[in-house]
Amino acid sequence: MYKVTTADIQKLREMTDAGMMDCKKALEEAQGDYDAAQDWLRKKGIAKAAKREDRDANEGVVVAITDASQKKGIMVALNCETDFVARNDNFIGLTNKIANIALEKSPATLEELLALPIEGSVSIGEKVGEQNGIIGEKVELSRYELLTGELVLTYNHSNNKRSVLVALNKNNDSFEQAGRDIAMQIAAMSPVSVSKDDVDPKIIEREIEVGKDLARNEGKPEEMLEKIAMGRLNKFFQENTLLSQKFVKNNDQNVDQYLKSLDKDLTVTAFKQVAL
Repeated sequence: MYKVTTADIQKLREMTDAGMMDCKKALEEAQGDYDAAQDWLRKKGIAKAAKREDRDANEGVVVAITDASQKKGIMVALNCETDFVARNDNFIGLTNKIANIALEKSPATLEELLALPIEGSVSIGEKVGEQNGIIGEKVELSRYELLTGELVLTYNHSNNKRSVLVALNKNNDSFEQAGRDIAMQIAAMSPVSVSKDDVDPKIIEREIEVGKDLARNEGKPEEMLEKIAMGRLNKFFQENTLLSQKFVKNNDQNVDQYLKSLDKDLTVTAFKQVAL
């Protein structure tokens, strides 16, 4: 039985730039054969991957899909370094394959998704890792989102760089187009939340402080700063929360008014957006 030594691990590290534990595992699998160990690392996408860790993987593909009932949707983002790779049919196909597995299995986290099988005993994480060696770029599954609701709709931008999931509180065929319009609104206007009631308190605190500083720099009296800042905060809510935003297809209405024109109780319960 071959026993891995520290010297063996260090030698393989120098040859591949892989991590110590990866080198140890490779040598164990290869029974001390350095060529076979390098091949094992390459197949796993580990060899020389360390050299790519500090490189930016800002390109890639984002995709959002829903199940047949339209009560569940998922979104995944597979990143790479160049647009050339992102436009490759195989890369796009892999992203879609991962998305379909995510939709079927509904894992709770990205880590759980990476552990799911994609080809026999090969996990999604291992498959993505292999791409580092095959493509020669840093490749990573960077985002996974799951959204459920009475009616979940998607928007996928034509360049595969931005996707949206949005959930409505009522499921009716007549609301599908409205949901798609709202998803497009989210992609275009990037709201921070559904309404002012669910804005992150840290964002509110920051906006108030910025508002005070702006008023102070404008020479406004100290006792007026709070009132001025709150006025600016209300404007922030109007421009940056979904239901209060002007509807992109009709600026005479905000999004909430548009939805209420279709059904007095219709509203958005949640949304998620991923953009590269």
